[in-house]
Amino acid sequence: GERVAIRAQSGSGKSTFLQILGTLDKPTAGTVSFDGRGVFDRPAAELDALRNRTVGFVFQFHHLLPDQDALHNVMLPAYIAGVEPSVARAEATALLGRVGLGQRLHHKPGQLSGGEQQRVALARALVRKPGLVLADEPTGNLDPTTAEDVLGLLLSLHEELGSTLVVV
Repeated sequence: GERVAIRAQSGSGKSTFLQILGTLDKPTAGTVSFDGRGVFDRPAAELDALRNRTVGFVFQFHHLLPDQDALHNVMLPAYIAGVEPSVARAEATALLGRVGLGQRLHHKPGQLSGGEQQRVALARALVRKPGLVLADEPTGNLDPTTAEDVLGLLLSLHEELGSTLVVV
């Protein structure tokens, strides 16, 4: 339930640290443990399931699927986890409404502003209600006003979910 900010100079390894913490990259030395067990000692399928269930990612670049609308982009992690489609749709719709995009569910990323795209990415990161949210410069590509809105939303949703938040 804590929130942590990591600040350092460019090129110092902040993003790499988040990638390792989120199990997307393997460390060259040391270990990462979850529930007392090394995460990289797990079979790939188990690690994938752990990541899908436990970690939400918000990147500087939204990485939305351009051929899918906002609703389906947010539903994707739930689909992967095998959540019933009607439940996934309801949760994604509610989250998109919470981030102010309830009227933009069927817009594709190219039809959304940068701030709207980042809010879709935020909803996608939170749809599985992860215990850990990793945000790598989530406002880096936004104007100051939109950045402030997105950061405020991220902090608000973090408090509602009670997740741990690590922001670079």
